Amino acid sequence: MVTLRADSLSVRLGRHAAVRDVDVTLTPGALVGIIGPNGAGKSTLIRALLGLAKPQAGQVTIDGQDVAQLDRQAIARSVAYLPQGQTLHWPLSVERLVALGRLPHLGPLSRLTAADEAAIEAAMARADVLHLKGRVATELSGGERARVLLARALAVGARALIADEPLAALDPGHQIDVMDLLREEARAKALVVTVLHDLSMAARYCDRLLLMEGGALVADGAPMEVLTPEALAQVYGVTARIEQAGDGPMILPTGRVR
Repeated sequence: MVTLRADSLSVRLGRHAAVRDVDVTLTPGALVGIIGPNGAGKSTLIRALLGLAKPQAGQVTIDGQDVAQLDRQAIARSVAYLPQGQTLHWPLSVERLVALGRLPHLGPLSRLTAADEAAIEAAMARADVLHLKGRVATELSGGERARVLLARALAVGARALIADEPLAALDPGHQIDVMDLLREEARAKALVVTVLHDLSMAARYCDRLLLMEGGALVADGAPMEVLTPEALAQVYGVTARIEQAGDGPMILPTGRVR
């Protein structure tokens, strides 16, 4: 089990205050969505939780240990990370690319074990990319590449997963598949944190939403407690229809607040 905690966390990117005085505790067994407009600080927050962005103030802990005191391999074994918008530079096969997810478990010059091979195969199956295993990753479509990179994160086998905009470039069917997968991970007692822009997906799938604006955490709670007309108007500057459909809530932005 993995618990992430930020206490009075602030991060500056140059002269810009990207994250401002955030207090949050993220515990296992929940699918947590981080939402907010462009530039709200969502990606910087998750990078800080992983020790990839240095705090200006405050502290981040993983299971009570200061992330700044942990080595990168230990963090990578505990928390798998799927960044947004990765560019692939090397013409690796899909299978070899997914196998990179096992690196946190390997020592120098170590070879993949049968357990590693099984984890790689299972990750590709879950991300629906087994049929692509022999393809060259740089020759895939954007959506195919996104699913392969998700498989690489799953191959780590960590008890926490942080995914930054995992639905980008995916068709509607694969968006549903990915959200189903993230929810399954959470139901299996993992901590799953994802940055989302699709508010209906956030409302339907997430157990908890963190709403950010201007680097600050302005709301934290159950989806329909956070996604109110007032919050959407204040943070996103939009009016919206919020409806309860038979299979979950629908959030449909309808216009700009004038």
